[in-house]
Amino acid sequence: MSDATANSTPATPSASSLFKQDDRVKRRNAAEKRFKAYGLTAIGVGVTMLIILVSSVLSQGLSSFRQTFVTLPITVTQAEFEAAEASMLKTGKYKKLIQRGLEQRLATAELGDVVSIKDAMGLLSGQAPADLRMAALANQTWPLRQEFRFLANGRVDGYFKGRVTMEIAERDSRISPEQLELSQQLADAGIMETRFNRGFLTRTDGSPTRPEAAGLGVAFLGSLYMMMVVLALALPIGVATSIYLEEFAPKNRWTDLIEVNISNLAAVPSIVFGILGLAIFINFAGLPQSAPLVGGLVLTLMTLPTIIIATRASLKSVPPSIRDAALGLGASKMQTVFHHVLPLAAPGILTGTIIGLAQALGETAPLLLIGMVALVQNYPSAPPAGLEDPATALPVQVYIWTTRSDPAFVERASGAIIVLLAFLLIMNIAAILLRRRFERRW
Repeated sequence: MSDATANSTPATPSASSLFKQDDRVKRRNAAEKRFKAYGLTAIGVGVTMLIILVSSVLSQGLSSFRQTFVTLPITVTQAEFEAAEASMLKTGKYKKLIQRGLEQRLATAELGDVVSIKDAMGLLSGQAPADLRMAALANQTWPLRQEFRFLANGRVDGYFKGRVTMEIAERDSRISPEQLELSQQLADAGIMETRFNRGFLTRTDGSPTRPEAAGLGVAFLGSLYMMMVVLALALPIGVATSIYLEEFAPKNRWTDLIEVNISNLAAVPSIVFGILGLAIFINFAGLPQSAPLVGGLVLTLMTLPTIIIATRASLKSVPPSIRDAALGLGASKMQTVFHHVLPLAAPGILTGTIIGLAQALGETAPLLLIGMVALVQNYPSAPPAGLEDPATALPVQVYIWTTRSDPAFVERASGAIIVLLAFLLIMNIAAILLRRRFERRW
């Protein structure tokens, strides 16, 4: 009886019960919550800094895609064109033609008697005569009658964008408060307007005194040509090297040494590759400075380790059962790699390649050492001849503009950063789409 009573008595929960947390479990759960909070805080700080950075770039750079123009009726006869081309001061002759068109426009707007033509001409960019000459050379149909949009002075453009004020104009030797008031009168009369600036994407770089005429045309083509060289060289060489090291090379000291050196090269500062390119491609091989070919070769050396490491990781991710099945069915080692392993590793290879290209697109230091900082006024020719023509690149153009004293170039530099970020975003989106397109599950 006593035994039955004892067996029916409920047992007291022990200290290690699953239904009761001891102090050690509470501390572990609290540490886990703190770790999650730290992670969320770090993500929040990172996202906040990114938003601040993008907002700062956009607020300073979006205005570079808009420019102030002066619309004037221009008439050029064949005799005037020939006289201007025969003159020693060609731009001076074309400037007189622009002045005549401005006088006609002021008379039409009933401002001819109240506006000084000299002050009005000072509102135009110094690039205006050159633009008129280029249009006349390209037209060759006489008489040339057309409504031309000429760039306004950089200070006038800054006034309509809020960058230049009357107080600043009082201390500025290039603009006066009276000229800013005159520009407002011309804007009210419809002679001057601020609109989309297509020339920012198509023009060449301007002189340090004409920020309104500066554009990204040469830098855009230079970056495009360099990426073509990098893609044509880095992708086949990097993939071939990875396939050999991962699938065919014997495991010995030499291959271990090569693998260690490839990993170390991926961590070498980019300026070292610039010094190497200067010594080998320019001083030794005699290739021209500031050429996209030299820049592409330097960036290829810098990108190869990234592509090799990404490709080897993709090849390793293919299950060994794929190789065993192909070899078991009688396929050779070469057939196994190229018909089965490589297609399955293609998504990772493409992703690594595009990420390497995006990294190369944003490099500046190696390009500075090979002379791609010159003021290039002519577009490079089409490839392959254009690969040896002088050019610059988007990140180098940003660097050049930030070193100039005129505040308008800071606006231009921020606009160039927006274009560069857009390119990088497009390349990363392409990497994601290609990965999803070629991804296979097993």
